[in-house]
Order: sequence, then structure tokens, then C-alpha cells
Amino acid sequence: MKASHVAIIMDGNGRWAKARGLPRTAGHRAGVEALRRTVRAAGDLGIEWLTVYAFSSENWSRPKAEVSDLMGLLKLFIRRDLADLHRAGVRVHMIGERDSLSPDIRGLIDEAESLTAANTQMNLVIAFNYGARDEIARAAQAIAEAAVAGTLDPSEITPERFREYLDTRSIPDPDLVIRTSGELRLSNFLLWQVAYSEMVFMPCYWPDFGHAELQHCIDNYMARERRFGGVDVRDVAL
Repeated sequence: MKASHVAIIMDGNGRWAKARGLPRTAGHRAGVEALRRTVRAAGDLGIEWLTVYAFSSENWSRPKAEVSDLMGLLKLFIRRDLADLHRAGVRVHMIGERDSLSPDIRGLIDEAESLTAANTQMNLVIAFNYGARDEIARAAQAIAEAAVAGTLDPSEITPERFREYLDTRSIPDPDLVIRTSGELRLSNFLLWQVAYSEMVFMPCYWPDFGHAELQHCIDNYMARERRFGGVDVRDVAL
């Protein structure tokens, strides 16, 4: 049972920094290094899709200085790492609400997606300004507009058709969701898509995550049995 798509809630940067007497910004910078390690590790492990929760739509409520630093780290990551990702054959996707983003951020996102569009080695999905409830609400609004315009019959709205209006319409659902820092919740991440995903909650903070931790999560996943609401045929036989 291969984990083709792994999604990660990268949590614990601030607490990692606090435990070391460092400012939160140091934690976020260490988190970017962890992301670099994990992208390389995912490639080494043959993971086809890696989705990371980089910045939620709720994160705008954080102090302005911290938000500004996070924006700067995103820009630095794209400018510094995009060429390496492209050379490694990584295709970059972004999910989340884009209209409210500043033009420079939107420009970088467009550049990353267009430059890597033909790559086939691995897919890196960055959830930025993303919230699952917002995604579902935007999809519902688009469906309602199509119904009012007469281009969609309400009787045709099925889970499969609804999926076509989500940010992840061209992305397979995650096989495995990982969250670091010991927290046991999804925090508004891919709520529609993780209906049958397996989950692993790691006690380490995100800056301490790397190849060994990802391998541990994959091993944990491989030991499980996915039934998607059904039953094991061996249980039926008994």
C-alpha cells in the first residue's frame, strides 16, 4: 500500500523557537529548512505528491511583524529554491484564495507554476492563504452561480461534480496526513479531501522534521489497512 500523496501540517515553529529562547521568526526560518529537507526526502522515498500547509487564511490575524516575516520567507523560498525544484523535476502547485493577495505574491506564484508546469518527477502543492471552509464555500458559490446561469442542473450536483470546483480538482486526495508538534486536529486543512486519509500525529516540532521522521510516518502508514468504509474480506469470511 503505497503512500502516493502525503500532506503535512507543518506545526510548532513558534514553540520550537521559544524552547530555545529564540524569537518566533527563528522558528519560521528553521521551518523553511525543514521543508527543504522534507521535499528532498519525499523525492528519495518515491512520493508523487507532497502537500504542505504553509499559510492558512486564519494566519492573517497574527501580529503584523510575524505575517510580514512569513511573506518574506515565502518570497525567499520561491526565489532561492525554485530553480533547484525545477532542475529536480518538481512541479509546483498552489492552492488557496489568490484574489486578495498582493500583486508581487501572485506574480511569484504564477512564475513558480508556469516554470515547472511540464515537470513530472514529483508534485509539490503549497497551501497558501488556504482554509478548507473557505475553499468549500468558494466552490459552493461557483456551483450556485452556474446553476443560476443555467449551465449546471442542480440534479447533477454529486460529490464527484462538487470536487471539480475545489482548488484541488486536479490533485488526488491524500493517502496520509501528517501533523507535527503533538497537536491532534486538522486546523481547517483539506477537510473535504481527507475523508478517508490515514493520519499520523508526530510529537516533534516541525523544524526537527526530516527524512527519518518522514520514513517513520510512511512505515506507520504501510502497516495499516485502508478499507474506505468497507470491511476486510477476511473479516467477512470469519
